[in-house]
Amino acid sequence: MKLQDLIHHASESSDNVVAVAAAADLEVLEAVSMALEQNMASFRLYDDEQKLKELIALHFPHLVGHPKIYKQHVKDNQQAAIAAVRSVNLNEANVLMKGHLPTAMILKAVLNPEYGLRTGKVLSHVAAFEIPGYDRLIFVTDAAMNIAPDLSQKAQIIQNAVKVAHSAGVENPIVAPLAAVEVVNPSMSPTLDAAALVAMNNRGQISGCIVDGPLALDNAISVEAAKHKGLTSTTAGKADILLVPNIESGNILYKSLVYFAQAKVGALIEGAKAPIVLTSRADNAESKLHSLALAISSSKTKE
Repeated sequence: MKLQDLIHHASESSDNVVAVAAAADLEVLEAVSMALEQNMASFRLYDDEQKLKELIALHFPHLVGHPKIYKQHVKDNQQAAIAAVRSVNLNEANVLMKGHLPTAMILKAVLNPEYGLRTGKVLSHVAAFEIPGYDRLIFVTDAAMNIAPDLSQKAQIIQNAVKVAHSAGVENPIVAPLAAVEVVNPSMSPTLDAAALVAMNNRGQISGCIVDGPLALDNAISVEAAKHKGLTSTTAGKADILLVPNIESGNILYKSLVYFAQAKVGALIEGAKAPIVLTSRADNAESKLHSLALAISSSKTKE
């Protein structure tokens, strides 16, 4: 499965609707335009209507009067976040997308007890990387939401990532809880958590996947490296999902793959009532398109 395959998969259903908070932004509208070209979804755009009209007319004239674009005027970014989240809550849209507004603002609306999208689950970031030289997508979690997750949170983070992997066609993903070493060391808490997560998986507390760890990064993704270290499990070196121990290591791994390995990426927040695309100003339009495709695919997957 490649990220382009996700775009094709997302385009197979005609009822996808994406609610975009603070959509009056060139990069956001570029992603919307690309998604419409692929017939991936309809879009509900929330922002200052006059600004939206001017941007679309000037930079995307082919979108003027487009039948799959609905525009709603709101007075500011806070109201845009509330309106977009409400539309998902009311099942008018099945994916939420962050436009040009602070992440904290849209997450505040997502977590609102009256109209938000909370389900009681941990919200976590899941990124799908298409890395040159690899024959499969590599999922990394959690590089953006949970700072230092405990064992219980890590179990939920895995389940969120497994749902996304399932939506991308990985039927029984191999999950590698990453650490600096491959043995359980009482002085290194990530190795203790990894061993516990393996036990939870063996007992059915974490399902839909195989958990194998602790594993260092090389032994998680390289069969040759795992053999060299004498690891005998049939899953070592074949990981689909890399569970990082904390947000710092996740952030470094994420950006290393993008900037050093020239990997393509799509990412979302899972665990809410609907997938959330939290695009960054540093993300190019292609990454935004991949993120939309991943979110749409995930929205169709029931766990």
